[in-house]
Order: sequence, then C-alpha cells, then structure tokens
Amino acid sequence: MTTTTAGYGQYCPIARALDLIGERWSLLILRDLLLGSTRFNDLARGLPGLSRTLLTKRLRQFERAGLIEKIGGRYLMTEAGRDLEPILSGLGAWGARWTFGEPDPDELDADLLVWWMHTRLDTSSFPGVRQVLAVRFDDDPRRYWIVVERGAPSVCVTDPGYPVDVTIRSDVSSLYQVWLGRIPVLHALRTGRLEFTGPTVLTRRMPAVLQLSPVAPYSDSRAELSSMSA
Repeated sequence: MTTTTAGYGQYCPIARALDLIGERWSLLILRDLLLGSTRFNDLARGLPGLSRTLLTKRLRQFERAGLIEKIGGRYLMTEAGRDLEPILSGLGAWGARWTFGEPDPDELDADLLVWWMHTRLDTSSFPGVRQVLAVRFDDDPRRYWIVVERGAPSVCVTDPGYPVDVTIRSDVSSLYQVWLGRIPVLHALRTGRLEFTGPTVLTRRMPAVLQLSPVAPYSDSRAELSSMSA
C-alpha cells in the first residue's frame, strides 16, 4: 500500500498513516464510505463544501493506496479501508466528549441534515410498499420529502405527489441535536422542539423509525439534559 503524495518524511506508522489520510476532507470522505455511500454523486451530496474535483482526486488517492476499489461505478472499501472504522469511531467518541458543544449557525445546513437522515429511517413498521415523510423547519423555508419505496429511500425537494404519512417538524438546530444524540427524542417531543404529525398509529412509532446518526451514541444526552435544566 503506497501513496505518492508528499508527506512528513518520518519513518513512523502514524506519520505514514497521516501521509495517506491526513489531508483536508480525507477523513470525512472515508466516514461516508464507511457509512455506506458508494456512488460519486452520493458522496458529493453528503459533502457539500467539497469540490467534485477534489473529491475525484481523493478517491483516486485512496484507490491507488488500496483503501477502496471501484467496481461498476461504485466505490467499495477494501479490508484496509474497513480497518479504519475503529479509528473513525474513536475520533467520533473523542470529539463528542471534548469538542461537541452547541452548534454554530454556519454548521447548520438543513439540506445536508435531511440527506443524512434519509438513509437512517426504519419504516418497516409502516403499512404499504411506499412511505412518505415530510420534513418542515420552523426557521428554514425549504420543504423536503423523504420517500421510501420498497425499502429504498430518496430525498425530494419538490412535492412527489404522494400522500404524506408523517410530518416531522422542528427548527434546524434542534433536529440536528436530536439526530446527533445531544437531545433525546422523547425530551424534544415533550418540550416542543420536535413534533410528529399524522395518524397516531404512525406518529407513535416515529421514535423507533428515526434511527439517528451512527455517532449519536457517543453524545452524552444526560449531560445535555442536566445543562438544560440547570
């Protein structure tokens, strides 16, 4: 496993690893690959601040280094790439404990949040082969629909024309914090920071439908609740 990128010039496994994955955007691309994004356009959609040119460059670097392989238009992690999962998980746990406070306004992107959410919804308890969730923000005029068709989710920014099963309503900051585990779903519902509207038989299932971010377990919700009630 080699890379031609100019590096630190130190014979050390940490330096060698950083030569490969320490450049800007590299770890976030690897994060999304490990979470299941395999198509170029999906990776680009989940990393809106990253140019497509730089994404192409990073993917080629990873491919040459043996972290991923491109098969039929999909980028798949190799054994070497999958071995990075505990490293990314450890970084997430450390970040949640030591750096993860209130969100800055420039970190809040409703479009990105809905994109993250759409692959983490378990609507298997809903009837029918198609489920539609509308997402409405009190502080962002954009409207979103998440359509799950036979288990395959997609995001629509124009009305898809299907009946809505449940509407998720919140402000952008609150839904981010729910999604990332800083605010428990039930607490957000009780305090009005999150609302599910629709038939009761469906809305009562939503806390289980909303699977939350894979990094949510790293956030200390109890500490957050303590600080909110202080």
